This record gives sequence, structure tokens and C-alpha cells, in this order.
Amino acid sequence: MIAIEFPAPDFKMVREGNKDLIFDRYRRKYVTLTPEEWVRQNFLQYLVKSLQYPASLIGIEKEIYLGELKKRCDIVVYDRNMLPWMIVECKEMNVPLNLLTVEQIVRYHMVLRAVYLVITNGVHTWCCLYRPEKEEWEFVTEMPGYGE
Repeated sequence: MIAIEFPAPDFKMVREGNKDLIFDRYRRKYVTLTPEEWVRQNFLQYLVKSLQYPASLIGIEKEIYLGELKKRCDIVVYDRNMLPWMIVECKEMNVPLNLLTVEQIVRYHMVLRAVYLVITNGVHTWCCLYRPEKEEWEFVTEMPGYGE
């Protein structure tokens, strides 16, 4: 498990009717503030502000197809050749990270073939490195710097 220190939140939020909205600076629009969205926005801030990942190489809610099923990856970080380098699956804080979460992100990996898989609920974070030559996964103890 990896300890994450999130940057101080500096989000723009508004209330529209009975819904709270948060401004997603990466998608450049307000989105409904759900518990999962709160984790996603904080993790995005962590990647960009703390780890210096290039914001221009981050995709949010990237659509993929698993057979005929359309799914969305919470966060995809691309390398400089625009190939998927990291997939991040966000869960709300009260959702435990377990085998079902791992299976979900591994299914996304079958399509995107990223080097790193990350799952987080904002409290706990796991990161795995894929070693294609051995077809093995290795848990890492800290988040990689961009492009490692």
C-alpha cells in the first residue's frame, strides 16, 4: 500500500438545484460531486501538483470496449508517444480495495496494456507494475515518477 499526501484542495464548487458540482480543470467543466469524483479530483491534483505528471497527457473517463461492453477508465496517463502508461481506478472512500477492484482494472489493462495499474479509494492506494517479458505483476511501494 502507498501512503498519499494530497495537496491542499483548491477546488471551485457550486450548488445547482439540489446537486453539488465541482469544476474539473482537466475536462474544463463542472461535474456532479459524488464521493468517487471527490477521490478522482484529489488524485488528479496529486498526480499533477505533487508528482509533476503533465496534465496534457492525462485522460479522464476514457471510454474503452470490453467485447461489446462500453466501460470508462477513471484516469489514464499517457506516455509522450500517447500510449497508455498508467490506468487509475478510483473508488469512493468507504469502498474497500479488494479482488473485485483488481479484476476490474485488469480487464481495462487487457485493452489498454498500460505499464502501471493503480487503484485508490483516497485512503488506501495500490500500484502494480506490469512486466510484459515475464507476464507478471509486481506491487510497488511508491508512486512512480512520470515516465519511469
